Amino acid sequence: MASRPAPDHVPPELIHNIGLIESPEFLAAPHDFMATLHQRCPPIFWSTGSQSAGWNLIKHEDAFFMLRSAEYFTNKGGTPFPRDPENPFRLLPVEADPPEHRQFRNILDPMLSPQGILRLEQTIRKLANDLIDEVEAKGECQFDEAYGRPLPVSIFLDLMGLPQHMRDTFVEWVVDLLHATDPAVAGKAYWAICGYLEGAIEEKRKKPDDGAMSRIINGEINGAPITPQDVFGFTVFLFIAGLDTVFATLNNMWLWLAQNPAKRHEIIARPDDIMAVTEELIRRFGVTFSGRTLLKDIEMRGVKMKAGDKVMSILPACNYDPEVFPNPLDVDFNRPRKPILSFAGGVHSCMGAHLARLEIRIGLQEWLRRIPDFDLKPGFSPEFRPGGVVGPEHLPLVW
Repeated sequence: MASRPAPDHVPPELIHNIGLIESPEFLAAPHDFMATLHQRCPPIFWSTGSQSAGWNLIKHEDAFFMLRSAEYFTNKGGTPFPRDPENPFRLLPVEADPPEHRQFRNILDPMLSPQGILRLEQTIRKLANDLIDEVEAKGECQFDEAYGRPLPVSIFLDLMGLPQHMRDTFVEWVVDLLHATDPAVAGKAYWAICGYLEGAIEEKRKKPDDGAMSRIINGEINGAPITPQDVFGFTVFLFIAGLDTVFATLNNMWLWLAQNPAKRHEIIARPDDIMAVTEELIRRFGVTFSGRTLLKDIEMRGVKMKAGDKVMSILPACNYDPEVFPNPLDVDFNRPRKPILSFAGGVHSCMGAHLARLEIRIGLQEWLRRIPDFDLKPGFSPEFRPGGVVGPEHLPLVW
């Protein structure tokens, strides 16, 4: 496992190579692994791992501060994806800081707001039932292929205005980009995405529709059209961000549901509490991380951090902070409501959070209504993908 040396200003006792994302210990049980960081590591430590080099935050309070303090922490250049020197672009809105960041988000907020996504409720519910129709009588399915992937991804493609017949190809590209251990495989997927979207943008310019891509293409900032580079960067980021996160979240949840029949029946017995159920499962099964770069020197918990240092909040670990969520690995639908960080927070909170919550809620309701009792296929042992989105690679279920 590759590592990067820490700079001179980092005290030796704060240097830890924890193997986040890539170690066998992480891949065996990533959420359990991240929960143990509170016992194994200081609240703020420097990771030398190839995927997480820099300061790592695992306390809920510290991550909340980072996510809300744009005066100290910048997102500029915050993603690891390469750029074509002939066509430099920013991935938007994630690589824009306030106030510019809000101007980009305003373009899609009407369709992704709580009110905006409610128009999709019946569509999502019908799709969930159509997918269950395909497998219910069979008594088994590959959940990730039959439900976990097509439910959120199909809705996302309609939202974007992208073709459904390309769904599996799109997912393959994004999975290779985010999870491939071979840089050549990830690079090939990335440039395939960029090449496809260049053509798709041109098609939308000629034949606009009501989808997110057309809204971006025809969007304005301060009365001026968005530049071609920013249209491209916004579209590329939305494509990458929208195709894997809810998919992975559903896989994590159904793996747990299959292993915990008593909790599954508790959900069924408490239909009026579906909002609390959804929120607790999202807390318990967070799938992403959030990184920044320090703009100026700062001291947190006595740790002196320097301008230019990379800082990453391990968001699932922050959701396991025992000072905020006692017995954090327990799934407790009666927990007092507190902010969870699965969708990050502050100005850069996930644009699709409201849609993701709706998809998860409906996905739970319809599946448990029709297939309340199910288990993992005998002999199956989950394997988790390396990479920046945490979830099992496959999930065979039987009932």
